[in-house]
Amino acid sequence: MPLANFGDNYMTYDEFLKQKSIVDVATGMTEIPELNPMMFDYQRDIVTWALKRGRACIFADCGMGKTLMELELGKHVEGNTILFSPLAVAKQTLNESEKFGGYDIAYSNDGTVKAKITVTNYEQMDKFNPDDFSCIIIDESSILKSYTSKYRNEFTEKWNLKYRYSCSATPSPNDFMELGNQAEFIGAMKRTEMLSMFFVHDGGDTSKWRIKGHAQSDFWKWVCSWAVMISKPSDLGYSNDGFILPDLNIEQITVESDCADSGFLFEVQALTLQERQQARRNSIKERCAKALEIINQNPEEQWLIWCDLNSESEELKRIIPESVEVKGSDDNEHKMNSAVGFQQGTIKRLISKPQIFGWGMNYQKCHNMIFVGLSDSYELFYQAVRRSWRFGQTQQVNVYVVTAESEGAVVKNIQRKERQSEEMKREMVSNMKGINSADIRGLQRSSTSYNPSASMQMPSFI
Repeated sequence: MPLANFGDNYMTYDEFLKQKSIVDVATGMTEIPELNPMMFDYQRDIVTWALKRGRACIFADCGMGKTLMELELGKHVEGNTILFSPLAVAKQTLNESEKFGGYDIAYSNDGTVKAKITVTNYEQMDKFNPDDFSCIIIDESSILKSYTSKYRNEFTEKWNLKYRYSCSATPSPNDFMELGNQAEFIGAMKRTEMLSMFFVHDGGDTSKWRIKGHAQSDFWKWVCSWAVMISKPSDLGYSNDGFILPDLNIEQITVESDCADSGFLFEVQALTLQERQQARRNSIKERCAKALEIINQNPEEQWLIWCDLNSESEELKRIIPESVEVKGSDDNEHKMNSAVGFQQGTIKRLISKPQIFGWGMNYQKCHNMIFVGLSDSYELFYQAVRRSWRFGQTQQVNVYVVTAESEGAVVKNIQRKERQSEEMKREMVSNMKGINSADIRGLQRSSTSYNPSASMQMPSFI
């Protein structure tokens, strides 16, 4: 029996229900050209899947070859491609393209299209016209994390191109808001629709969301229709040969500091964020001196020195010979030249903040780093460590965290957050592993099924 009559068109109830199912239709290519023979099998299959999808997210952990996959996507789609990345990563992408060969690519910071693939940094976004491109690729796309971010809103609202790709290391496992922003950018579903369909508020905290119990399976099936996640090749059923991470040694070194500015006769452990920040300011010279002492134990090796405060950066530059300091206020040319110089080994000691060089750079030639200052962001710490501790690194990576006694057990807090993050990441990968592994060579369209467990009770007046 028809549900409704729209002129000569009738709609059955089954057809009405089908309209309500979740469908993310593939909009990409049907015929895939020959891809770069230098790619690993898993890279080739992911790119093939993404080209067919047309709009997709590639969540591949550090060292899995996102740059090569991005280059292949940009090369083979119809029309021009714009690839947005952090400033220093843009130069690295150009260098990588030369190594792999066969790419018409150029950097642009003035809004002009200079090649098939135009590489630029986020800050130049307003200079480019979306109408000049058919494909957008966002590298290190965790920039979409914040719902109120200027970049997130601009990318989502203005760059609605036929081909949209978001590429990042594994997103925060417990940050479903980030997944919602990623889905909205590629056009899979609006963030608000995702929340209403799959989530409920977690208890009294309206800022936290929890997947509905009955929606767990359907949610991950839906995510897998537009995203692939891989932390190692075996996640998709491939061999892990050549993809075994070396040992990671994290050591906390505490120093005594002057208590005069704290108002106490003896060192008192900081409890609040404000107290920890003050403890760091009171111990800058002591922590920087300890960093120099550590470096002098292996003076011939490369060292990556991370800081959190400008005053730490200035003191480190003053006392560490043969060091290059990169600050946020430095010009783009100095930032790019320093990043590439350290990557190539011509710079032995690089001093900077994770906010500047902690994303996307490949520093696997270096296996020693020191954190002279830490923020309270585990994500920043993790990303900074992964600049060296990544697939392709052949030596043990040594990470020294220099803190004041008054800061407390900073490393223990980091390790606690790391355990929580790894546990959630494993859960996320395990949820997606089976579906991604089975579907990556083809296209699956997901729909939400409803299987009622109780019969419907009709009111007595009907």
